[in-house]
Amino acid sequence: MNDQQILEIALRQSAYDCNCKPEDFLSKENIVHESLESEKARRYLKLPLICDLVSYGTNIVATGRAELLSDIKLFIDGVPNIENCFETPGLYALNKVLERADARICFMADYFLPNIDEVYRFNQYCGFELRILEPTEFADLYKPEWKNALCAERKQLDVLAVGAYDKGRLVGLAGCSADCDTMWQIGIDVLPEYRRQGIASTLTNRLAREALERERVPFYCAAWSNVKSVRNAIRSGFRPAWVEATAKSNDYIENMLKKT
Repeated sequence: MNDQQILEIALRQSAYDCNCKPEDFLSKENIVHESLESEKARRYLKLPLICDLVSYGTNIVATGRAELLSDIKLFIDGVPNIENCFETPGLYALNKVLERADARICFMADYFLPNIDEVYRFNQYCGFELRILEPTEFADLYKPEWKNALCAERKQLDVLAVGAYDKGRLVGLAGCSADCDTMWQIGIDVLPEYRRQGIASTLTNRLAREALERERVPFYCAAWSNVKSVRNAIRSGFRPAWVEATAKSNDYIENMLKKT
């Protein structure tokens, strides 16, 4: 695959997620669609969505409840620049619209796709032993220290992992989740005492290569405020591709806050 093919696959997947066409993300106009269930959407999405804003940098595609779409369109068309829709005070105005659904913006994330040249140019290896792990080999690794690499709630989606070992001890782990048919999401964990040694970027890069060799597009997600994670994505050969802001019910958000 080349970079253009990777982008086209990502656009197609976003279209499944947002109930629209891939070309909608490249339009000069903002576009809204009702959110509907789809068997081809990312498997962790709980569709239909209350409101979700997606931008690949050209426009904004919004998907959500039918009764909110006209006000959401007024909001995204009334903000001067795309980026203003993904930051305060613009999001405060959107939350006013979402009050009708007893909801507000919950998740804001940057998504990264591999740059083929950068992925295969990577040569800053950490020096620890690396092992490719199949599901049966990481079945007993669903532990708190590896919660970003592996997801206990969706074990059936975890398809591949790469571990870094120091004299037989697992010190870093990157895992791939088959969130959709064509794209695998990468998560990464490194034990605190082993950080800042290049383990995260080494594992992320190696797992990206393994996914590409299996004809899957690896992608990487980071909260916009998670500077360490964003740096890791860039070092590993990934580049920013799209952004999303997703609303959840107030009850969902309150339950999240109780767990933190």
